[in-house]
Amino acid sequence: MTPIQPETKTPDEPFRVLVYSRTAGFRHDSIPDGIAAITSLGDANGFKVDSTEDPEQFTDENLDQYSVVVFLSTTGDVLGDDQEKAFERFIAKGRGYVGIHAAADTEYDWPWYGELVGGYFKSHPAIQPADVRVEDHNHPATKHLPDIWHRVDEWYNYRQNPRGQVHVLLDLDESTYQNGAMGDDHPIAWYHEFGGGRAFYTGCGHTKESYTEPEFVQHMLGAILWAAGVEDVVESEGKAQPVIR
Repeated sequence: MTPIQPETKTPDEPFRVLVYSRTAGFRHDSIPDGIAAITSLGDANGFKVDSTEDPEQFTDENLDQYSVVVFLSTTGDVLGDDQEKAFERFIAKGRGYVGIHAAADTEYDWPWYGELVGGYFKSHPAIQPADVRVEDHNHPATKHLPDIWHRVDEWYNYRQNPRGQVHVLLDLDESTYQNGAMGDDHPIAWYHEFGGGRAFYTGCGHTKESYTEPEFVQHMLGAILWAAGVEDVVESEGKAQPVIR
């Protein structure tokens, strides 16, 4: 049987994004800022954004409206068994997932989700500045970034290094901050095709200030456009690039 390929769209084809931010553990006070930022990105770039904390919205019928589901700093067990199966089918149809920050601190007992996101949260030091190294500029989430992206955030350590299972875009230089725990190879953002669809994760986005930081907001936009299958933004070739207004 021929596997389902991830959906593709043209840059001017409208699509819908669902932002899911339910928490069953620690709750980030930046969640409203994240929802507002993603909604503004949709308004400026031609896609519709809905937000929810209701797991009952994870049905086949409802999810079929969306090209991308964003898990925005979710924590703990946020979906029931039937809802998990509906989300697995959503991805299998070629749709997209974007996980932001604590999306990796979510659903530890759902192995499929762990493979989708690419890595589970383990620990973090205090919020502090660090140097983020851009490994790949050929992705819409990173093409705008400098080789070294200096910024302040809460820097996650992960239970396992996802390299080899995903395509790493950003990694942390642990020599530039205190109490990193992964050594010389510390991925912090990555993507892969998984389960028939697309999956992107960034460990950035803890602070409220992140969601007014132009570089990070553009990072989220590129992730959403890639996950939605707007592949034209990956190649330059004189095509119009997404903008933030």
